[in-house]
Amino acid sequence: MGLSEQDAYVSGDDHKKDDRDEAHGYTVVLDPISSAGRGGYRDSALPFSKGWSENYHERLPERLRQMKYLYEYGSNSPASRAENFYRQAVFMEDYEDVVPWEGRFLCYFPTYHDLTTRQLRGYFTWRSRVRRGDYQEIPISAAYLYIYELLNGVGASSPEDVLDKLSDFEAGYIDSGIGDYNMRRNLHQWMFEYAILHDLPTERIRQFAEREAAWDDTVSVLQKPLDHTDEEIFTALLSFARKDASRSPVISQDPDRGIHLFSEAWRLGNSIEIGGRDLFSLCFGLPLTRRWYPLSTAVYYARDDRRDRDFAFSPCRSYVCRDGAWQVSSFEKQFFDRKRFQSFWRGVDAGLRRYLGTGRYLKEAPSEEWVEPLLEALIEADKRERMEASRPRINIDLGGLDRIRRDAIITRDSLLTDEEISEPLEVPEEIAAPLEPDSYEAAQDIPLDDVHAGILRALLMGQDVTVLLGSAHIMPSIFADEVNEALYDEIGDTVLICEDDRLSLIEDYLEDLEKLLGVDHDG
Repeated sequence: MGLSEQDAYVSGDDHKKDDRDEAHGYTVVLDPISSAGRGGYRDSALPFSKGWSENYHERLPERLRQMKYLYEYGSNSPASRAENFYRQAVFMEDYEDVVPWEGRFLCYFPTYHDLTTRQLRGYFTWRSRVRRGDYQEIPISAAYLYIYELLNGVGASSPEDVLDKLSDFEAGYIDSGIGDYNMRRNLHQWMFEYAILHDLPTERIRQFAEREAAWDDTVSVLQKPLDHTDEEIFTALLSFARKDASRSPVISQDPDRGIHLFSEAWRLGNSIEIGGRDLFSLCFGLPLTRRWYPLSTAVYYARDDRRDRDFAFSPCRSYVCRDGAWQVSSFEKQFFDRKRFQSFWRGVDAGLRRYLGTGRYLKEAPSEEWVEPLLEALIEADKRERMEASRPRINIDLGGLDRIRRDAIITRDSLLTDEEISEPLEVPEEIAAPLEPDSYEAAQDIPLDDVHAGILRALLMGQDVTVLLGSAHIMPSIFADEVNEALYDEIGDTVLICEDDRLSLIEDYLEDLEKLLGVDHDG
């Protein structure tokens, strides 16, 4: 229902009037009896401002007037507000206006009832343009009304059309820089939940829940390793392992065999009991089943739909509706036992290094004793396989290993929060080679970059590393934490402490560090 520019402020069959008739306002006479001729006081007309007059006599379009009458008072609960919004939105589905938006508007969970008459007309004018693909700026709180309308099915012909129009809104409004990060995050969450409510294809949903999809894909591989190849399992394992895990000499010496042994270790761990549970449940726990309230963070009127439904988003995430109540079953990130997983990886790595006689051996840790039965079974199985020599060889070259590492990095980054992602350091020239070449022996392959290795060598030589740390823009406490983490697999303990921004090495491990870094005090 559109309005002409002439009827922008005066509308309705019994109120059509040219604004120019009201240009000078109204005159109020206090006393109609003139006192002229008596030489006394004469009454004066009191003019009101033009703006007051126009606002006072502005007439509501009949459609807006009827919409306001649809609002039912009595409760201000979220459910009641959502029902009122839905009722009014359906009534105003095809309404258009020509009064532009003016002013500011900030409201959480906004509905039509929160807008003034002028704001309502401005919103419906803005909405008319959006539906034609013309995305103009409007307060974000008002823009949410358009999203809420679509989530309630208003302005769309089908659930698929709802997602299409919400995607168009994201491209035209948010991608143009008008919207913000929170609006995009909310929009993706609601599109994901809406798609499940309406049983839309999984392929259409995954793009709105990228992190959940990446997590589920990786967990699904480790949950059922017998259904997946060595390469798929190893890639999934690297997604949860330490960043330098793929540089183990077990892998670098023979990628084919190393990848197979680590993958086979996970398979064996899921076929035997360890403390009454398999390896997967020890690390990832059991699936959590909880109530799910779709679109509860939006203004959404949930009609009384009590159909029983089942929706499988992935092999390890499913949604079930029974008698109108939804539940979700999934493996949650907060129950992932990272320490247990790292203990598994390090225990297998240490055992395979001894078994294969590769590189440096890792010091045994008491926390890894539970891995011994698994490791023994792995080694026995490998000996039998090699003796039989009947299994087909796994052809994974070094180029394939690089691709696995890249895939694992992409998957791991998709599981990280924005705060966990950090930028790599550039190597300052003065740190890349802090000592003369003849002052130390050739260093072994260590899990430290040139920056950290150079500063650590300088510490071992008794040098002041304040300038080096400053050049690399690294705080002493951060440097200590990063070195201790990187060398834990090699040393098995803290090697560097930081007190009052002063770094000092643990004396018990000086000899180990000198061997690792190739430092020779006598040279």
